[in-house]
Amino acid sequence: MREEGPVGRQRSQYGPGGEQEEGSGPAAEPDNPPKSDAPAESSPSRSAAPSPEPRAVKPHPSVVVPPKAAPVGRATVRPPVATPADVIRPATGRTRGVAAVRPNPNPPAAAAPPVADDATGGPPSSNRAPAGPARPPTAPRVDAPPPAASPPVPVSTPPNPVSPPAAPARPPRTPFRARATVSPPAVRGVARPVGSVSARPPAGATRPGTAIPQLALPPGTPLTLPAAAPRPDGPPASTPDPSKPPGAAPPGAARTPAERPGPPGARGLKATLGRRGLLVGLLSTVLVLVLATVGLVVVRPGPVAGWLGSSDPTRPSPVPGPSEPAPSPVLAGAAVDAPVPTAGGVRAAIDTLVHDAGLGTRVSASVVDGTTGRTLYASGANVPTTPASITKLITAATVLEARGPAYRIGTRVVAGLRPGEVVLIGGGDPTLAVNGTGTYPGAARLDRLAARVKTALGGVTPTRVIVDTSLYSGPLYGPGWDPDIVTGGFAAPMTALMTDGGRIDPKDTSDADRYAQPDLAAGRAFARVLGMPQNAVAATARGRAPTGGATASATPTGGVPAPGTELGVVESPPMIRLVELMLSESDNVLAEALARQVALAKKEPASYAGGAAAMDAELADLGLDPDQAQLSDGSGLSRRNRITPTLLTDLLSLAASGHERVAGLFGGLPVAGWSGTLKDRFRTPADGSRSGAGAVRAKTGTLNRVNGIAGIVQTAEGRLLAFAVLADQVPSATLDAQAALDRIAATLATCGCR
Repeated sequence: MREEGPVGRQRSQYGPGGEQEEGSGPAAEPDNPPKSDAPAESSPSRSAAPSPEPRAVKPHPSVVVPPKAAPVGRATVRPPVATPADVIRPATGRTRGVAAVRPNPNPPAAAAPPVADDATGGPPSSNRAPAGPARPPTAPRVDAPPPAASPPVPVSTPPNPVSPPAAPARPPRTPFRARATVSPPAVRGVARPVGSVSARPPAGATRPGTAIPQLALPPGTPLTLPAAAPRPDGPPASTPDPSKPPGAAPPGAARTPAERPGPPGARGLKATLGRRGLLVGLLSTVLVLVLATVGLVVVRPGPVAGWLGSSDPTRPSPVPGPSEPAPSPVLAGAAVDAPVPTAGGVRAAIDTLVHDAGLGTRVSASVVDGTTGRTLYASGANVPTTPASITKLITAATVLEARGPAYRIGTRVVAGLRPGEVVLIGGGDPTLAVNGTGTYPGAARLDRLAARVKTALGGVTPTRVIVDTSLYSGPLYGPGWDPDIVTGGFAAPMTALMTDGGRIDPKDTSDADRYAQPDLAAGRAFARVLGMPQNAVAATARGRAPTGGATASATPTGGVPAPGTELGVVESPPMIRLVELMLSESDNVLAEALARQVALAKKEPASYAGGAAAMDAELADLGLDPDQAQLSDGSGLSRRNRITPTLLTDLLSLAASGHERVAGLFGGLPVAGWSGTLKDRFRTPADGSRSGAGAVRAKTGTLNRVNGIAGIVQTAEGRLLAFAVLADQVPSATLDAQAALDRIAATLATCGCR
């Protein structure tokens, strides 16, 4: 098992420990209204003419059923006439709480007084026998015209030339309750009824666009229709002529907009408006109901009413409930005046955990106060132990101190010795991408570099690419690396020029397959983005850039640039960002590249040995003891590395004290249960580590039989502690060792340890 860093399964022709030589390299559901039986175009809707005075509304002493009823779905309101031929009954359709005018769809054989439906107050069902007199009327709804003391006025229906089929027998209806509804806005060109619009009108109701007086009465109350109110400019209502078709207005009556004559096609337009009116009415009803619901919510007591202002000043203000506590920030700032744990308290809390059997027989640990650096716990703290990837903490601190957080690594192109030849010089940036689909965010790109080169050459495409990776020296693979490091995808051959950390697939961010010759692969990619033919791409080779120093701006327009003239350059993200990427994902290739940056800054060879020596020197410059570290690489893949827990906690304490450059490493430390290599840890309540989620920030280290963790933690009382626990004789169950390490850090997060 290897550390969390990524890498390919291709072997390099150099082999582990192979030397890199100059000039050579490795091988490469709402209800819908019922439809009418007749087409809409065949019977356009017309409104009844108004009468000058309202008439009395009283139950008629005798009720006579018409010999024939109008077809279902085509009933129309007509002006009242003085004949007892018909009777107005309450609607028994699906309209809730609204009485509607509808004819009897199934008249009985003999004229007899009908009996109101006992259950619904509507007309008798087709399977019931009429019996008993009509029930006395009750007061109409407020929006109906008040009744006057005058004879009752029934409405007659002219004979229908075609008798409709008998309606099927209905099952007994369930009583309904009257419910007030809200009228939707009128639709252009269509007369709207007064009152509410139901989601589904009754089967015998009029088409959309016909004005219907709306009454809401208790069940069982027979109705008579009051005379319509006169229009200010219209004549009084008159008795309709039975010979005229249903819905025809009397002579001289003012027509509604829907009845007025129009150009050809107006009749179809009216029918279309009728159908559309029904749909618009349904949608309007839904909208009104939604707005009414929102209104109820707004006017209810609560925070919203407080925002808008209460319309009732006498209403008492609601009593506020307990407010939710503000969420605690992840890794909140430590309080400098928080109580310091005692050494005895820390020992009592974690000593048993440090000696957990899951960590093996060789465990070393150190805990110090993050502010003062005072030792709070030590168990083998000065014993050099294999740290695995925790080595990256030293790499991060030393490169930040040596290069500074703003330093960027450049990749350059200069003119070659021969005309048309360009040299791509690797500067040691492993995050370099070919285009916008690279592995590392914000990376420099070869396609942009190619554009600058072509601009410097006046639009001329080069004919050959040479790659110069002479910046690095020494072996391609680190000393003390396990054999499966190369084949398992944990690292790549370290060359000064590569793209995406040597990955073949930039999107493969785990243990990815790597190029055996990452420098040549990058050179060929550069030739392709330059637009060179395939044979020129294949001819990419290693070489040296000619000495020079001139820039392309010094080259005369249209002239051939002198050898060594810089044609373009791109730069990596700043060093602080590279450190964050390395620590968060435990990137081994990036760590080795940064160790070489320390070597270059300290004038050491950019190799494994040069990087180790430079980091030791930088530790001394930071005031730390370099004798407590024996380094062979910058990633921690080497089993030859040795570091003491004391050095690690001293380094973390130095960063926590606010060191100008070293403190930048905290931005890359993974957060327990949240990010990086700790994202999936500190999440299981069963192992007792969940309390450390969000409170622990640490770097982990993992090799076969090696496990460790080092970082910072804030105690329950707000004190910042630095800790390091290393174990290099772990039993084969690595997951058990990780859980034991997590419990130690979580215990420090929950205890006051005093």
